[in-house]
Amino acid sequence: MAHLGPLLKTPLNAFHLQLGGKMVEFAGYEMPVQYPEGVMKEHLHTRSHAGLFDVSHMGQVRLYARSGKIEDAALALERLMPVDVVGVKPGRQRYGLFTNATGGILDDLMFVNRGDYFYIVVNAACKAQDIAHLRAHLEKDCEIEEWTGRALLALQGPKAESALSKLAPSVAAMAFMDVAEVQILGVSCIVSRSGYTGEDGYEISIPEAKAVELAETLLANPDVHLIGLGARDSLRLEAGLCLYGNDIDTTTTPVEAALEWAMQKSRRLGGARSGGFPGDAVILDQLAKSASRRRVGIAPEGRAPIRVDAPLFANETLSQAIGRISSGGFGPTISAPVAMGYVPTDYAKTGTKLFAEVRGSRLPVKVTDLPFITPGYKRS
Repeated sequence: MAHLGPLLKTPLNAFHLQLGGKMVEFAGYEMPVQYPEGVMKEHLHTRSHAGLFDVSHMGQVRLYARSGKIEDAALALERLMPVDVVGVKPGRQRYGLFTNATGGILDDLMFVNRGDYFYIVVNAACKAQDIAHLRAHLEKDCEIEEWTGRALLALQGPKAESALSKLAPSVAAMAFMDVAEVQILGVSCIVSRSGYTGEDGYEISIPEAKAVELAETLLANPDVHLIGLGARDSLRLEAGLCLYGNDIDTTTTPVEAALEWAMQKSRRLGGARSGGFPGDAVILDQLAKSASRRRVGIAPEGRAPIRVDAPLFANETLSQAIGRISSGGFGPTISAPVAMGYVPTDYAKTGTKLFAEVRGSRLPVKVTDLPFITPGYKRS
């Protein structure tokens, strides 16, 4: 569906244009899909050095318990997610999922225990509905603040630590999913050691007035290049990470999406706080018995990329599709096409041969393990 009305702009919009960004509509924003270097080189530079992404279109939210107790905020947030919020220690971040009454995924998100409140980052296309969802269900117990006036930059790749630690030495000691308040360029920033590329790196929430200065300072380091949405998509696909609206949505459950790892024991059957979230009957039943379909990695056998919504077949002659591609493209790191899709659970075993239909032809593919690359997260 085309976006109605003028496109929104991030605080770095003029900066992108100045540096040759090719701008496109994304989630209601004007965003750079690539720069003069091109998607392929941007992708490979992120894998080998460091890439700088503007993700300021994402929603930033702060959630406080009206009681003033972080434990009450955690219990409230657990009412909306099949995720252990209570067990997240101060200074740590976790991946979360808002679910609906049928077990479908309303959005995926990141949330942080900041000691006295929860800091939440949600997808741009879902942020208005996510904030409304939080207010509709939690406002009696919590204050929900959309944190405006902030930019969000992601610095990703094996050289990210050396680049950012020149501005803030303390970030070098952070491990994957650590979050801290850090002074950068004289202002207070929220820095998490995380990202959505499969690489080591950071996401930096900074007052929007300082966003361009931070970008310029980081880009003065030859290891750091600007990266657009095109390479961001191919990087996350190689890393086997879901894109909301493609790989997950309100019609897919966390179990179907192979996101069981995001649902800790405390929220499952027999756990200390089992259930109590939207769609719990469906999701807990699927956790116990499995779902009828599953998201899997798909490796085309040829060189041709297979795109979103291409149907999947059990053989070359059957007329009835058994599944579909949810994300697909070319993986520059492995120099081969990569994809993810949904297939019946009986066909989800690694090595299963299937066929994807592309322009009327059936192309052989195999179910493969995810991710397609070895992640570079700094675990300790």
